[in-house]
Amino acid sequence: MPSITDVARHAGVSPTTAKRAMREPHLLHPETLERVREAVAALHYEPDLRAGALRAGQSRTVGVMIGSIIEPFFAQLARTLSHELRRGGYNMLLSENEYKSKQELTELRLLYGQRIDALILRPGYGDASRDYLARLRARGVFIAQIDYRLPGVGYPSVMLDNAGAVRQGVSYLHALGHRRIAATGKYDPQMHPEERSRTFPEAMRELGLSAYPDYERVMSLSEENVYAYTLDVMRLPTPPTAIIALTGASALGCYRALQELGLRVPADVSLLAFDNYSWMNLVNPAITVLEQPVGAMARAVASMTLSALGGDTTQQNLVFPARLIVRGSCGPPPQLD
Repeated sequence: MPSITDVARHAGVSPTTAKRAMREPHLLHPETLERVREAVAALHYEPDLRAGALRAGQSRTVGVMIGSIIEPFFAQLARTLSHELRRGGYNMLLSENEYKSKQELTELRLLYGQRIDALILRPGYGDASRDYLARLRARGVFIAQIDYRLPGVGYPSVMLDNAGAVRQGVSYLHALGHRRIAATGKYDPQMHPEERSRTFPEAMRELGLSAYPDYERVMSLSEENVYAYTLDVMRLPTPPTAIIALTGASALGCYRALQELGLRVPADVSLLAFDNYSWMNLVNPAITVLEQPVGAMARAVASMTLSALGGDTTQQNLVFPARLIVRGSCGPPPQLD
């Protein structure tokens, strides 16, 4: 890559003059400025913005760590964050941890190598990255959590009211007459420490119901895992009459399995899903969902981050409600218990 020294040599000026042409062109004689610009064009010179930013003490870059780059929730989140941060004068570096703190640690080191000013983090599960996150914060990197909050860590956050959403979903199915309700994913403090899976059995007990042990399975909520899970539970002698898919990815796995088994939704089994992906309104019947306000959550965490970078030290933990959108995938059970 050509350097500013190469530009200066080509233009017949000093490196200091070439740099001034980049930063303070109004201070140069028009003829000198034109020679430098011609040299830049001839050599295809591009300034090293990162090096310049580091010399100025700020990279004007925010790292964004998401759970999975292929999930529509995170795709929409990342796109909105990119727009908001760009409007605030910051670039975005995107990475994913696949929900694993060990992978997160590797990615965090790469992000910090770019000298990010702030980090918007969907934390992975486990403790492998905790100490490094604390070091980043001690070095002045602002950290905001979104979608999941690390237990015992005080970084500001933007969250869905996951417990409230699960209770809303269970109550809705209960009101339709369902008693045998399954949820995709059992709470586990290491593998699946999610508020949704933790709340599900509590919400059932509050309505006088029990979570069926045969319907419980600790697993990551990938489409394929939940596809296999749904095949298994729907082949039980006493299958669930309703399934709550705790993520959009798991909803697709559920739906595929139900179609493969030839089960009718909702005549044979009701399906209620988190998230509101485009396919959910295209199938027949359309899927009843608990919608997350992804755009509002992204704008909130971006605003929080930009404010912090501007010197605002206010600590915020924002919680957004889910919205129940009733469509056609939930109805009364095929027979009352």
